[in-house]
Amino acid sequence: MPHSCSMLQPQTRVQVDLGALAHNTRSLKDLLPRGTRLMAVVKANAYGHGAVQAARTVLENGANFLAVGRISEAVELKQAGIDAPILLFGDILPGQIPYACAHDIRITLTSLETAKPLAAMAEKQKLALKVHIKVDTGMGRLGILHDQLLTPETLDETPWNSIGEILAIHSLKGLTIEGIYTHLANSDAKDKAHAQNQLDRFKVLVKRLEEKGVTPAICHAANSAATIDMPASHLQMVRTGIALYGLWPSDETDHTRVTLKPAMSILSKIIHLKTVPKGFAISYGSTHLTKTATRIATIPIGYADGYSRQLSNQGQMLVRGIKASIVGRVCMDFTMIDVGHIPDCALGDEVVVMGAQGNEKISADDIAATLGTINYEITASLTTRMPICYTSSGDR
Repeated sequence: MPHSCSMLQPQTRVQVDLGALAHNTRSLKDLLPRGTRLMAVVKANAYGHGAVQAARTVLENGANFLAVGRISEAVELKQAGIDAPILLFGDILPGQIPYACAHDIRITLTSLETAKPLAAMAEKQKLALKVHIKVDTGMGRLGILHDQLLTPETLDETPWNSIGEILAIHSLKGLTIEGIYTHLANSDAKDKAHAQNQLDRFKVLVKRLEEKGVTPAICHAANSAATIDMPASHLQMVRTGIALYGLWPSDETDHTRVTLKPAMSILSKIIHLKTVPKGFAISYGSTHLTKTATRIATIPIGYADGYSRQLSNQGQMLVRGIKASIVGRVCMDFTMIDVGHIPDCALGDEVVVMGAQGNEKISADDIAATLGTINYEITASLTTRMPICYTSSGDR
């Protein structure tokens, strides 16, 4: 079993259960019709889970494609010997085209304007750059704006409608249009009306392109939430991200359709323990004063590790299967917790920052709710200062 931790186990580490990651990949793949491919989104260091090992695991368990947000992320995977096709969501420089063509990296095109210099470079190098065209059907971020969203004002600014712009891209030498896709903005909402409207627009556009003789081999629209909740969106491929890692896109996603297992835990230990009197001030700014005599444990994790300072005086950790409250401000390197209510608490005790211990757990969703954010941010914000250790279910 591969580990990125040294034999000297670090005080604080991210632990990723590859068995859970494998289970989630297979479970999501089982939702798909025969022949529909699964693209595993491993951008942002696989949402904090470690891109290389996550990519290997999902590919071994049914994923067909990978997706990243930056060319540097694709390079990391290729240098690790991963030979699966990769779709780059972000942009690319013309000088990077030979590398992309040589390493099976597909490029997202979001406009004719950005396509032209890439096509020119590919033609000059006598290369065929595989591309996926992105269409904005209502996300409002990247992509060619769908005809149904154009207004007289936007038409004045944009001489092309979406069909015309895609046909113009299709006519450029040096490009091979392998795919076309859109991104759903609200597929994780209980009300699927907006997502369905986007999907309908996309299907109409694909049909009109087919009538013009443009038939990309791979049409894709479904993210994790749509993969779970919207079977009609599966098309030729789905793009799953957060669900691969055992986290739900939202509370409004139907949790009965698939069983997901969280793959990540964050583990640490007590490195300092002291008994303090009533009225004792804790951490910078003295924002917490103990209400009674108690015991304070210091844990080696802080905001330099991606553990948010906003958890000061409101987050929790687990010690001996009991929740302990964070007291005082989270520091760059350390966080203090009150363990006065935990019997026999001792130096070196394991602390679960995120995960399960005994009958209790603190999930990414729990931390996100405390911070008023989403589980994506909790895992993706972790820094590389905490090494990632890989286990398989039952190893611990």
